[in-house]
Amino acid sequence: MTANPILLALAPIFFVILAGYGAGRLRIVENHHVDGLNALVMIFALPASLFVATASAPRKEMLDQAPLFLILALVMLLVQLAWYFFVRASSDVSKADAALQALTISFPNLAGVGLPIAAAVVGPDGVVPVAVALAAGSIIISPLSLVLVELDTGNPKEELATGSPGKVWTAFLRSVTKPVVLAPTVGILYSLAGWELLSLAKASLMLVGVAAPGVALFLTGLILSSQPFRLNWSVVAATGLADIGRPILTAVVVFTLPISTETAKIAILLSAIPSGFFGILFAVNYRLNSASTGSMVIASTLFSIVTLATVIALLF
Repeated sequence: MTANPILLALAPIFFVILAGYGAGRLRIVENHHVDGLNALVMIFALPASLFVATASAPRKEMLDQAPLFLILALVMLLVQLAWYFFVRASSDVSKADAALQALTISFPNLAGVGLPIAAAVVGPDGVVPVAVALAAGSIIISPLSLVLVELDTGNPKEELATGSPGKVWTAFLRSVTKPVVLAPTVGILYSLAGWELLSLAKASLMLVGVAAPGVALFLTGLILSSQPFRLNWSVVAATGLADIGRPILTAVVVFTLPISTETAKIAILLSAIPSGFFGILFAVNYRLNSASTGSMVIASTLFSIVTLATVIALLF
């Protein structure tokens, strides 16, 4: 019983990643210049998908998800800060690379793995919690990482304002105005306003939004095909923190708060999802080395077969 949902969810994911990896290794698709595919995912497909998922949720259902939003945002933020300061103190990794590693470890692969897992385990009602979790990461975790990246890398075409406050404000504006951050924010506000998303708008946006998980996973495999897999202490530690530490921390938080059992179970399940691909895509966007981040995604996804099976068996 517990093996089927994991197999049905993870097998297609590995298939698409391997398809992208094979396409890159065999030179069917260029794997060193992926700006076009990256733009398709981060500017069009994923923002459209996030907006529809959040804007389509009824107002009451969105309000009911407030505890889940706060719990997952807190857990992801704690994991993000813990890894960032740990890796900065224990290695010579740059601030930008540390920020993207922290983003990868703290923000689960909710779009690629979370949706099929939630649909298989929870059913149709699992879509909205995944969208809320995506919104929490996109609104809080991604902007913080992007601010740190912006402060470290700067912009060659436009210098940041002199002085620390000016740099932070400019970096913050650049991060929060990215489509992948704006889309879920606007979607949540749209839902809370009680407005109903027009069928025509939903169908139009989902025509491109439905491609987000598949193209993102294919792009992940394509990028990974251009770099070696490196299994070292940081990859092992990152995998342990993401696949074991994150769900355990979530369990500690939910069992100390007066929330419903169903919310607690979903929060732990979503926290057990392996590391996401945002760090890889942002690394490509900022022309940063994504080898370590890619290795963390691969190791976390492989190990999650064990951890997800354990969480599902214990809770569902």
